[in-house]
Amino acid sequence: MAGVTALDFGTDWCGYCKGAAAAIAGAIGASAGVRHLKVEDGSGRPLGRSFKVKLWPTVVVLKDGVEVARVVRPADQVAVAAALAAAS
Repeated sequence: MAGVTALDFGTDWCGYCKGAAAAIAGAIGASAGVRHLKVEDGSGRPLGRSFKVKLWPTVVVLKDGVEVARVVRPADQVAVAAALAAAS
């Protein structure tokens, strides 16, 4: 994929995912041109395994299809914004 993409791995029932959702959405919303893809992850899901996701939520930032940064269980919007800044 051309451009910057944020892959947001997690589940809708995960407490950590629910707690970080506003920070993730806020940082991505404040970054122009970032594609946000929420990826339902879990046991046997090959995409999460291919990115070596161990904890939820994990945001993997890709630039032109290549991973440039990731943040695991972001505590605030600043952590996600810093990962997104690595793509610029």
